[in-house]
Amino acid sequence: MRLVLALVAVAMGSGPVNGATLRAATAKADITPAGAELLWGYEDRQAPATGMLDPLYARVLVLEAGERRLALVTLDLGRSFGAASFARLRDSAKRSSGISCLLVAASHTHSAPVIRDEYKDGPPAWERTALEKIERAIEQAAKSLEPARIGTGTGVAYIGHNRLRLNTDGSVSWFERNLTRIPTSPVDPTVSVIRVDRADGSPMAVLTNYACHPVVFGSDNLRYSADFPGVMNRVVEEKVGGRVLSFFLQGAPGDINPYYAVTPIEQDAVKMRDWTGERLGREAARVAAEIHTENSTDTGIEFAEESLLLRLRWNEDKFRAALLKFLGPKGMEIYGASIKPEFQAPVSTVLINKRIALMTMPGEPFVDFQMNWRDRCPVPAAFLLGYTNAYLGYFPTIAAASNGGYGAASASTWVEPGAGERIVDRAVVMVYEMLGRLTDLPDDLKRDVYK
Repeated sequence: MRLVLALVAVAMGSGPVNGATLRAATAKADITPAGAELLWGYEDRQAPATGMLDPLYARVLVLEAGERRLALVTLDLGRSFGAASFARLRDSAKRSSGISCLLVAASHTHSAPVIRDEYKDGPPAWERTALEKIERAIEQAAKSLEPARIGTGTGVAYIGHNRLRLNTDGSVSWFERNLTRIPTSPVDPTVSVIRVDRADGSPMAVLTNYACHPVVFGSDNLRYSADFPGVMNRVVEEKVGGRVLSFFLQGAPGDINPYYAVTPIEQDAVKMRDWTGERLGREAARVAAEIHTENSTDTGIEFAEESLLLRLRWNEDKFRAALLKFLGPKGMEIYGASIKPEFQAPVSTVLINKRIALMTMPGEPFVDFQMNWRDRCPVPAAFLLGYTNAYLGYFPTIAAASNGGYGAASASTWVEPGAGERIVDRAVVMVYEMLGRLTDLPDDLKRDVYK
């Protein structure tokens, strides 16, 4: 097997802007479908939604430094939009609001409507309506920009476990629920927080990056819900107070479940969802309260947007035939269009004020990638955003892919082993380049050329 990593297209925005002021604004839109849509995430759930437990939101943060604007959109959805819908958002945001870089990140709740990469007759009505609302929210935020300060902090919260248990004989067992909260490994308990304040010091936005599948609700739930991230956002907003908007940034939860995963509705799933979201929300709010935001002498937004060429992991013909047998024609219609011999994987790296780095992955990365990125990133605060700008299934580590198990070597794992490692490597390289520590000439030749 061979992984092809091709820089098909690269867009760069670089360099801090001396004397520039960081400006920011937020907006929020309710994108809950009005009708009964099929729900994302469980193959055994065939019935459409019967109502709403709690709303699904799109939350928008726009940051500006000099002539560059970053728009971060978080979605209470199972995955980010397909290529055509994302292109529509990107073009609209650039045209109406001067957005230089757009990140659209889903929480991965399994109680939101199905999204497809391609639609024979265009996106369904609910998705078209959601796109329109998101476009207006971006435009609203871009028109409301005001001077801002930014800071970061970290905390610790344990709300989940690693769901792939490696046994002594080398086999892997599925560990879906952990009702006694037995410690597992690897797990990343790090709660990484960004706080954005207005010039007067009042909090404008709190962004919480954490890795855990939002699957407290199982396939018996037929009502729209943001799952525990929705509760987390509510708790943060209540505890921080003022006119603050909370954002959940899903990290790398490809092998991480909440302790109380797939709790049946009749066994008080709502209570378990609330426990999970409240535990994370309280810690995020505590961290946010201790963050000291400040103006930076290196104010700037730098970014790199790349499209990487990745190959399908499996024999395509055999894989399609087996998948059709497993999912049936209806399931294949929903998920089959995602299976291709090659994938264009959009990835972005963002550096804010030379101190805050964001990297994105277009699918479900395993948790080791999040910890590896944070350890290797050469700036103080490093955030990994999964499910961003596209969806290409699971990204297991090479070791996990060799061990097997769900997400590591299953039908929802499409890209070749090594894809995730290469994406993290690329993000680390891009941050070093943005810092000016990797250049386009060898050191000895630079001395000769410029002396």
